Amino acid sequence: MNHRLSSYFFILYLLFYPLPSDAGLSEHLISGQTMGTKYHIKIVLKDKQGLSGLEAKIERRLEEINKSMSTFLKESEISRFNALEKAGEKFPISEDFFRVMTTAGTVFRLTEGAWDGTVKPLVDLWGFGASGKRTTIPEKSEIEKLHKRIGFQSIRLFENRHLAKTDPFVTLDLASIAKGYAVDSVSELIRKNGFQHFLVEIGGEVYASGKKPDGSPWRVGINRPDPLAPHDQVHKIVFLRDMALATSGDYRNFFEIGQTRYSHVLDPKTGWPVANGVISASVLAKDCTFADGLATALMVMGHEKGIELTNRLEHVESLFILKEGNGPFIERFSNGFDKTTSR
Repeated sequence: MNHRLSSYFFILYLLFYPLPSDAGLSEHLISGQTMGTKYHIKIVLKDKQGLSGLEAKIERRLEEINKSMSTFLKESEISRFNALEKAGEKFPISEDFFRVMTTAGTVFRLTEGAWDGTVKPLVDLWGFGASGKRTTIPEKSEIEKLHKRIGFQSIRLFENRHLAKTDPFVTLDLASIAKGYAVDSVSELIRKNGFQHFLVEIGGEVYASGKKPDGSPWRVGINRPDPLAPHDQVHKIVFLRDMALATSGDYRNFFEIGQTRYSHVLDPKTGWPVANGVISASVLAKDCTFADGLATALMVMGHEKGIELTNRLEHVESLFILKEGNGPFIERFSNGFDKTTSR
């Protein structure tokens, strides 16, 4: 699976300085690669032998999700759905695909289309897809032509786990929400195997369950949103317990013409890159699928509308980092963000 539409922004959970543990407990690491990125999982237990068989189960679970939603695999569910050329034809989907599409529909409606899983043709046109970057602005006619084929409302989801298109030209790309779903799925698998204290991170999306061996919350660092900063440089540390955190940013993937920067974060309503001063948006929520999709949408919505929305939602908080020109970073956050992420 390709990087999410709002990738190039990574969260680093801080594991480098182990603290004294209770009752002989310690953190054990499982790591690997999936969806074109890396994953890191920390599980709290007494003996690593207690992990017997779990690593293989996690690998299989991630492979299942990738085979469902990777646009790079011709036989994946999403690729076969995209290949449909007849409007109204019902396409059966797996439980994984159904659950992601259900949350995607919720994010699409809540954000009034700021998140849209059909926008990838425009992302490619602007040079932010697999074809590589461009050095010129696309022709207005090209943008308008593709914009007519964009619209998540052209996808119908049926309760009996089927999808259909009302527009045969529309295609799906769930990269901006699927890694969050993978985090939730792996977390569910770990919990079913009897573990309550763990942290799952896939491509920067995080879910923290329970606590560290010493009884403290998990510490998660949000990267410094500076294209010149190292990928592991931390801007802000937050403390998490039984919460997901997803972050989207525009400062790693962009091109400049003159004094104007064009980022990979596009407004689905216009087909143009957003330019609202937001360089990163982080979302706290009970599940990572929702947090992942909403973080992308908040980049488009801007901090005022984004904070207004998250203040209305239960168990959801947001943090925006703003920057104008060479000015300093400015933080704006929802009412409960600091309270939720404090020790």
